[in-house]
Amino acid sequence: MTQTDPHQEQPECLYLELSSQNEQPSVPLHTSISLFLLSYCECTSFKVFLVSAKPDTQSSQSWKSQVPTSLAVSMVHVKDLPVLVRGCRLPAVLDETGRYCRAGLAVVLRHIIDRTCEADPRRKDAASLLGFKKTCLKACAEVSQWTRLCELSIPSAVEAHLRQPTNPSLHLPSALLNLEKTLGEPVKVHNDDKIRRQKLQQQQKNHQKKISQDLQEDQGTDVTQPQDSQSANGLELQAALAKLYVDSGAVPSTTIRESSDIRKVKTTELPQLEHVFAEGLYFTLTDVVLLPCIHQYLSSLQSHNASALSQLPLLLRWYLQVQEVPGVPRAAQACGMALSTRKAFTTGPPTIAETQQSSQANQESLEMTMKEVHFVGGPRPTMTKLKESGIEAVFSPHPCPSWTLPWDSLPEAVNPTEGKMSDVRAARKRQQLNNLVAMATELARPGDTVVDFCSGGGHVGIVLAHTLPDCQVILIENKEESLVRGKVRSAELGLTNIGFIQANLDYFTGPFHIGVALHACGVATDMVVEQCIQAGATFVVSPCCYGFVQNTLKFTFPRRSVCLSVSMYEHMILCRFADQTAVQLPSERRLIGKQCMGLVDLDRSWAAETHGYSVRVMTMEPDSCSPKNNMLVGVAGGGAGGDNYATQ
Repeated sequence: MTQTDPHQEQPECLYLELSSQNEQPSVPLHTSISLFLLSYCECTSFKVFLVSAKPDTQSSQSWKSQVPTSLAVSMVHVKDLPVLVRGCRLPAVLDETGRYCRAGLAVVLRHIIDRTCEADPRRKDAASLLGFKKTCLKACAEVSQWTRLCELSIPSAVEAHLRQPTNPSLHLPSALLNLEKTLGEPVKVHNDDKIRRQKLQQQQKNHQKKISQDLQEDQGTDVTQPQDSQSANGLELQAALAKLYVDSGAVPSTTIRESSDIRKVKTTELPQLEHVFAEGLYFTLTDVVLLPCIHQYLSSLQSHNASALSQLPLLLRWYLQVQEVPGVPRAAQACGMALSTRKAFTTGPPTIAETQQSSQANQESLEMTMKEVHFVGGPRPTMTKLKESGIEAVFSPHPCPSWTLPWDSLPEAVNPTEGKMSDVRAARKRQQLNNLVAMATELARPGDTVVDFCSGGGHVGIVLAHTLPDCQVILIENKEESLVRGKVRSAELGLTNIGFIQANLDYFTGPFHIGVALHACGVATDMVVEQCIQAGATFVVSPCCYGFVQNTLKFTFPRRSVCLSVSMYEHMILCRFADQTAVQLPSERRLIGKQCMGLVDLDRSWAAETHGYSVRVMTMEPDSCSPKNNMLVGVAGGGAGGDNYATQ
């Protein structure tokens, strides 16, 4: 492996982390997963850099067996990383311009698949990893419990176990038990009726064969027969593997045509399909993510507590079935993964009884909580309760209600109409931008870094980059399509003080001075404020989608108990009715909705004030610019000034 200057002009660069364990460099799971996908896809579209915080990593041999020899891999020290990459959690991909960075495991893996298919459109096996609607692991972890489980919870749980493999409390982590439970749930796939009817016919065939065998045993006849390849969940496995072999023209070894009586069976009476892979019948990116994790976990568990394997029969079955996927054994070998066979485990293949008795993971507290939520009544009882405790929202006056950008003299690419929206909506968007840009430009100083969180197509960030040429502006957005539109617009303007990061916003860890967000949806507003607090940065945020605010792994609501008698459920009722501010609603309901918005944002402002911030909650001008017209401005150390609540 060679030492290469990471700043020279070259194709897209993929940065993977090398961590340190017991003073020796090691390959963390996120890096192992990325390398495994590169090997499976046989992707050579990237220049791969392994990032280490230690200068002597190159001389160590302990990690090299886990890196496919087919990859051109170079070493880079963390201090020599490009600025955008240095501000993100790895893995990360930087494009050839150096201004567009993709960060986070799911985002990077999906990009590797896209590049593989662009280089060779015949790679349908790679394209199918993204799933039926190309949405596999597309939703961010804060929104999708499944993404959170696969991208964060399971890798973290496995790495915790590997650090203390003899600790009994880490032998069966809840994340793995949750996956075991998922593998035992019925599978629902598009157009599954035919497979379910074939399964019913196979079950009837096996039942008749069993009766015949029992009869022959009673008569003393030798009934030893080869095992039917379609026993247990064999038919599901056959259907899954047939799809994987479609490019080579292979078909299932046996084609079953349903008999007439099978075709008459009602759909509700058909047997359910069983999991073959993590998301159902078909091999997807989720399985790629899980295999390195589960491989290391099962190998360790076999060595330190083999009896615990009996509690994971479905996980064991999944692990063995994944090995039958074409390309998986080759990729595993290239990454130094010696996959275990069925004989390697002290426990045998799962029986039906074991499957039915496998450990049922409790749903995460968030999921259980959400199932118990029942919205009864409106927000008035909660609002009255708060008012009786001396708490109600009062909005600070807008410091510059008539301030506006010179839209008529700005380049066309700055105008939000370039974002492909109607004239009416574009006019309201300009009014919204006036509010955020007015506050940001008042607070910004030359040399500051301004981050536009949840940037979408860059309406706020592009205006700020054009208006503040002495500041660096970074746009962070999870949706690639939106961010690419912003990149095109900034190129038309010739902006050189702007960068783009496609990632979940919590994958950004770099320093900055001001954070802005226009209509950050639901709990994203709280994540933006938290990011700003951690960086000691000023924030200018306009919340949206209050009804989507709910407890997450990071946040519990209310953020700060404004009244001991206000429960989480009552807070959620406030959030639900805060969304009822649309112009077509009766004025009285809109007023209640506005008051609910104020109370929810009051809770947010108080949470920030516990960290030394002074926060103002105000209404954007004109208030008709958006039904969600609240704006929170917070400055560390009291610079923002102004109370945003009143006590009776």
